[in-house]
Amino acid sequence: MSDTAGDTTTVAPSRWEGAPLPEPAEGGRKSRRGRLHRWDLRWSPYAFVAPFFLFFGVFGLFPLLYTGWASLHRVELTAPDEMEWVGLRNFSRLLGDEFFWNALTNTVTIGLLSTVPQLLIALGLAHLLNQRLRGSMFFRVAVLTPYATSVAAATLVFVLLFGRDHGMINWALGLAGLDAVDWQNGAWTSQLAVSTIVVWRWTGYNALIYLAAMQSIPHELYESAALDGASPRQQFLHVTIPSLRPTILFTCVVSTIGATQLFGEPLLFNGGAGATGGADHQFQTLGLYLYEQGWVNLHLGRASAIAWAMFLILLIIGAVNWLVARRLRRSS
Repeated sequence: MSDTAGDTTTVAPSRWEGAPLPEPAEGGRKSRRGRLHRWDLRWSPYAFVAPFFLFFGVFGLFPLLYTGWASLHRVELTAPDEMEWVGLRNFSRLLGDEFFWNALTNTVTIGLLSTVPQLLIALGLAHLLNQRLRGSMFFRVAVLTPYATSVAAATLVFVLLFGRDHGMINWALGLAGLDAVDWQNGAWTSQLAVSTIVVWRWTGYNALIYLAAMQSIPHELYESAALDGASPRQQFLHVTIPSLRPTILFTCVVSTIGATQLFGEPLLFNGGAGATGGADHQFQTLGLYLYEQGWVNLHLGRASAIAWAMFLILLIIGAVNWLVARRLRRSS
């Protein structure tokens, strides 16, 4: 019987001992999925917003900067690559251009004639639609129908309505014992007619904005006013209107911006006379004057200066909006 207690024989280590074990395939896939998940969380938001900035840069920022550069040059639309530096001369010429001031005055007048009635009617319609009406969804869709109508189709219909010899408006005036009105050739009448088209198209859109704001007003305010003895008219004046002040300010600013850029309605209302806005430029807006200078007279530099003048006007409107909104927030 042999004694094995003192046997100190050692076994030689394997050549693979101490070497790192290969990573399992499943663990590698999980690691890759984790990295992809982290990259997705980090970069996906930028990928989602990238198309907007791409299209804005191509169709928004670049035209704005190029127009500003062209406004400092004498350049014709027939040769846009041939520019002659004139500095601020195109802008200084606008200050002494009677047609520019006429277009600006017409824009302000048409803007007032269309914005004020439009928002007042929209407020009244929204108040009616906010009541419990049978078929309320039908009426809400109906008031939005003019907004979905083509500008060209709506304007051509109104041209027929305001026709001097066979228009329905003059026919109704004749029934009332009044003389026919030459809507297109009169200064105030033509501006009133163009404003009517704008009112018809945009009243329903603003009414739905007011309706959405009215539905967000807490009912507790109306209940408290009713307990205090306020009539429905008093509730509308002292609860609804104050609660709608931010929304009313928003619609005023948006409508003013739209009036500043008014183009389609006066262009089509003029028939085949082009961008002159009537025989005496009586309803030529800034948009029409820009189009006339750039695409009729081919003066691209002057048209660019008009475009930047309109842009500066919109900046002023935005600044006034910011100041008024800030004051409203402080008062509330």
